[in-house]
Amino acid sequence: MSERGSRTAIVMAAGKGIGEGIARYLAGIGYKLLLVSNGDGAARLASELGCLSFRGSAARKADIDAVVALALANWDRIDLVVNNTGHPARGELLEITDQSWHDGLDLLLLNVVRMAQAVTPVMQRQGGGAIVNISTYAAEQPELNYPVSSTLRAALTAWTKLYTDAYGRFNIRMNNILPGAMENYPAAADRIAAIPLRRQGRMEELGRTVAFLASAGAGYIAGQNIRVDGGLARGL
Repeated sequence: MSERGSRTAIVMAAGKGIGEGIARYLAGIGYKLLLVSNGDGAARLASELGCLSFRGSAARKADIDAVVALALANWDRIDLVVNNTGHPARGELLEITDQSWHDGLDLLLLNVVRMAQAVTPVMQRQGGGAIVNISTYAAEQPELNYPVSSTLRAALTAWTKLYTDAYGRFNIRMNNILPGAMENYPAAADRIAAIPLRRQGRMEELGRTVAFLASAGAGYIAGQNIRVDGGLARGL
């Protein structure tokens, strides 16, 4: 059934964690959603929230193209895309395999590139849209514990700037959210002590930030990294 006329959003990796939290918040403020996950989590959540779902991977171009086609078949427009993913390989810096680096490229950078290839013509036709990429504070403050994520999400920062140079004139705004220690993963006491706000971030706070970046209130924010980390990152 078509739901034309309402705010619409695709949320990737929405079956649990950050993606689920963002989806719940957007549903609560009236968005019509298409939730995607590579397991059955998105379908379960979609059944609860009364929205669409698709089982597929953010790392596969064919799945991304199918997601965009499904959204258009139901809504005829896409106002917001939230590019969220799972976690890439971890390990000692020089022991990470070539395959793990290539898998990380598909998961953390080419996922955004491929989604942009699919959704940009849609947003151009409709006069604009918002793309929000869930990155990490380690994109600006790399950590040895997260070598693949730190490296490739730094590359995502650069690519987001280039995309904005090329497509900002079409009123398509792409920004990155850089979460810190969020409540979906337990954090040790010393980790929390290093956060100026002395607590982990809440899923609702990420959802609010996504909604803001998609709103008219953020109409002049484009190509930016927005930290949602309680002050954890030390870079200026």
